[in-house]
Amino acid sequence: MDGTITCPSCGHTRKEQMPTTTCLFFYECRGCGIMLKPEPGDCCIFCSYGTVWCLSRRSETSK
Repeated sequence: MDGTITCPSCGHTRKEQMPTTTCLFFYECRGCGIMLKPEPGDCCIFCSYGTVWCLSRRSETSK
C-alpha cells in the first residue's frame, strides 16, 4: 500500500510504499532533509504525516 507523506517543515510531499510488517519510525524529507519522527501518541510517520494510517493502526480502530 502507498501513502503520501507531507513534511510539516517545508510542505514537500512524496508518495512512499508503506511497510506491511513493521512501522516506519524515521523518515528523511527529500525536500529539506529534516528527520521526521512520529508525533506523541502515533506509532509511525504514516500515522503522523501520511494520507493514510499504517496497517496496525487501521486494524486497531476496526476492533
